[in-house]
Amino acid sequence: MSADPLKSADRGLVEVRRSARRRRTVSAYREGDRTIVLLPARMSADEEKRWIGVMLDKLAAQESRRMPGDRELAERAEHLSRQYLQGRARPATVRWVTNQNTRWGSCTPAERSIRLSHRLQGMPEYVLDYVLLHELAHLLVPGHGPRFWKLLEGYPRTERARGFLEGVVAADRLPHVPAAGEDGSVTGTR
Repeated sequence: MSADPLKSADRGLVEVRRSARRRRTVSAYREGDRTIVLLPARMSADEEKRWIGVMLDKLAAQESRRMPGDRELAERAEHLSRQYLQGRARPATVRWVTNQNTRWGSCTPAERSIRLSHRLQGMPEYVLDYVLLHELAHLLVPGHGPRFWKLLEGYPRTERARGFLEGVVAADRLPHVPAAGEDGSVTGTR
């Protein structure tokens, strides 16, 4: 198997991995800030170029179906505030950010702004809701004391969401070896 990293003009780093064992299928998945495209070794350069475009388009379409935009995040925050916080938490802005790699979310109460890490994109909805509700609660209570946790008691999936996020953090510390058909991958056949 060979690996050729290349830069796609507007789609980030793409790494092509060719395999003699792979005969007909083409697969792609995201790995951090890179896209890995798996191709048969005998594929021509023109076919490779075409399949990279096809697979990048498939991944983008798949991701856009599961990633709410900033407007949808704000609407979701409003809904969660009404449902669990009697509508008292009213952020001025709710948006995705790509510069939070050690936190899932952050809140600036003075500005009433909430930022969610792009790493949450594609996670289960209940996890996203928990992080959003967590940050909404910070608009009302700044620290993590008993008053803060009391606000989150109404959300029935708090412990499950926290366990999920702890599992993600633990998995990130393990060496990563992608498996065929891994979540987040797409496959095509020539």
